[in-house]
Amino acid sequence: MQRTKPRSGIQASSPSRIVFLSVPESLRGQIESLSREQEAEADQEFTIDPAIPIPVELAPGTANLDLEELSWEMILSGMIRVILDNPDDEDAPYYRRFVLTVKPNILTEFTEAAILKAKNGDYDLALEITAALEGLFPRMPAVILNRALILEERVTALEQAGLEAEADAEYDAAYNAYQDVLSLQPPFPNGLFNAGFFFMKRRNFDLARECFHTYLSLSEAGETPEDRVKRKQAQIILKEIKNHSLDDASFREAYGYIRRGEAQQGLSKIRCFLEQHPDAWNGWFILGWGLRKLGRWQDGVAAFRKTIELGGGNSDTRNELAICLMECGDLAGARRELEASLREEPENVKIISNLGVLALKNGDDHEAAGFFRTALELEPDDPVAREYFKF
Repeated sequence: MQRTKPRSGIQASSPSRIVFLSVPESLRGQIESLSREQEAEADQEFTIDPAIPIPVELAPGTANLDLEELSWEMILSGMIRVILDNPDDEDAPYYRRFVLTVKPNILTEFTEAAILKAKNGDYDLALEITAALEGLFPRMPAVILNRALILEERVTALEQAGLEAEADAEYDAAYNAYQDVLSLQPPFPNGLFNAGFFFMKRRNFDLARECFHTYLSLSEAGETPEDRVKRKQAQIILKEIKNHSLDDASFREAYGYIRRGEAQQGLSKIRCFLEQHPDAWNGWFILGWGLRKLGRWQDGVAAFRKTIELGGGNSDTRNELAICLMECGDLAGARRELEASLREEPENVKIISNLGVLALKNGDDHEAAGFFRTALELEPDDPVAREYFKF
């Protein structure tokens, strides 16, 4: 529904705290002066249209606009809000040109701000900033990729905090964002490369293979040192997928079964896979994961040790192995594996919480409290730390 906009005076649009005002002479002079200053840098012509009202976003809790407090931030925020809420608004292209004239460096500034917010765990604000950029730069590949990367980072953070249900719920948003990246025409090589790693983490090796294969067909071998490193990474991954048949249907089905809580069916599928590919460490990891889910601790230890022997000694494997070792009573062995995992990922909340559980099993309440306190500082909703940090 198109928002009704006044051609004179001030009127509020309450759902998004937007007011529209006609361009008074004093403000018009400021805008024209600023636009002239920025035109050369922005390399674009822009003319103020006094017939088009200026949208202004009010601060939360503010009912009326005080013109003496009017700022550029309020005007630009209002224009961006109109572009986002109603991209088909007849004045949206004008507002877009206006913002880019006044803030020619907004792409760099907002991108850096979104990255910083994501690093600090404020994913909602990071996505809001990225949404503003998508409104200002429709279908820009780098902006669409940034949205996917932020969503992926949020899924990873939830997984590391042990919030698997929440991570699963957010996974669809990240997956759909990467599908947007893959739908770009012409194809976006950097997007394909990052999408390949996203699908690798989710053990969707079919899609990972397609992404890396297309990436190699598009990228140039001699571009930059970074490009050459990325090409080599893609080639190594494709070789591993091919050599161990990780795109095999039984592997994919096994992973899906165990993730859905159907571990017994998953074990049946992964054993079929391992009969054909006994040296695939990914297969042994899935086997150990399913065994751990069923409480078969000793068998899980054997599977995870085989995973490490075949080259899969990452933090996930060692964390899973440590859980099985704890349940088998090998507390010293569990600590070695958790400490090795923590060196690789020092802010992984799941590992820190497991060190707290291990300290409790060793009777060291003081050390346990320290681990749980650290976990809660990193992730206030960590379920393990919240459960145990009551003693």
